[in-house]
Amino acid sequence: MRNGKHGNMNFNNIYSGKKVLLTGHTGFKGSWLAIWLKELGAEVYGYSLPPYSDMDNFVTSGLINQVHHFVGDVRDGDKLKKYFAKVQPDIVFHLAAQPLVLLSYNDPVGTFETNLMGVVNFFEAVRNTTSIKVAINVTSDKCYDNKEWVWGYRENDPMGGKDPYSASKGCAELITNSYIHSFFNHSHCLVASARAGNVIGGGDWAKDRIVPDYFRAVKAGKKLTIRNPHATRPWQHVLEPLSGYLCLAAALYEKGSKYTGGWNFGPEDSANYTVKELIDKMLLIDDSGGYEIPVDSIKPQEAAFLKLDISKAVNQLLWRPALTFDETVAFTVEGYKDDLSGKDIYSKRIKQIITYCDRAKQKRLEWVI
Repeated sequence: MRNGKHGNMNFNNIYSGKKVLLTGHTGFKGSWLAIWLKELGAEVYGYSLPPYSDMDNFVTSGLINQVHHFVGDVRDGDKLKKYFAKVQPDIVFHLAAQPLVLLSYNDPVGTFETNLMGVVNFFEAVRNTTSIKVAINVTSDKCYDNKEWVWGYRENDPMGGKDPYSASKGCAELITNSYIHSFFNHSHCLVASARAGNVIGGGDWAKDRIVPDYFRAVKAGKKLTIRNPHATRPWQHVLEPLSGYLCLAAALYEKGSKYTGGWNFGPEDSANYTVKELIDKMLLIDDSGGYEIPVDSIKPQEAAFLKLDISKAVNQLLWRPALTFDETVAFTVEGYKDDLSGKDIYSKRIKQIITYCDRAKQKRLEWVI
């Protein structure tokens, strides 16, 4: 896919030959983004904690042999700043975070330390590295003050969060906005934040996420217990928000400051489905699993309904998602089958990226043609 060989993407030339640094490159989204950037011809550098398990995408894809890998904690501001100074990157993406709602109940202090001070340390490193032209802070749709209303949240809606994870993401957005106005108004670097919904796809084996839990149950020959079957989420394959992040950084790099600030990247307005509907759809593709719903379960606070309004990205970035819900589920099941096969994972990830770009091209999406 390098240098536009596949996908004919309009941001190919932006990344080719550039030094791109990712925090959190050993994580789910970070590892997929590192693969995509590598295939776009970028020289990819990563700063992150070690992967959680041998099943993680970073490990199974052999990404350690494809990128410049550096182990570090974003809470260590001095170490992060020194690494930025050493690399002198052109573009940076901040994805390092404590990413789980339920874990935030067990470790609120660690969640806030990582998701707040990690962002501060990231922007301090950016502020002191003049080579950087574009910086993207990746947060979450859970940054919004969720009223559980039926319409999507827009970028100018209030930040909030009833659980520690969601509150940390709302704060991360406030930190980003503060740095934009305090330090990056007339500086060497343009800054934006990217908010995405519930992202699924092969290579994600984190605990307490519905799709990894389902495939762990499949692997163990057990039924999955669904704790919140009617929770509605803006499910999207991992490549969907990543294409948005790449479009956003390219627009900042090429076209300037009008693209700073917050951006939503989610599915189409009609593509919000419940947890039960998601699992039922996966079972239609691969019936090797199953599930049960407890009659009386005690659940920590999680939003029942949440979706994003993506009209800003559609109208100003000319970005929109490429996959239907059925295609999203099919891509996801295929990715996990690749995981369970344990063979040629990196090449299979590239194949999915190529297929995704071709699907976008068939639909004549502006960002790919």
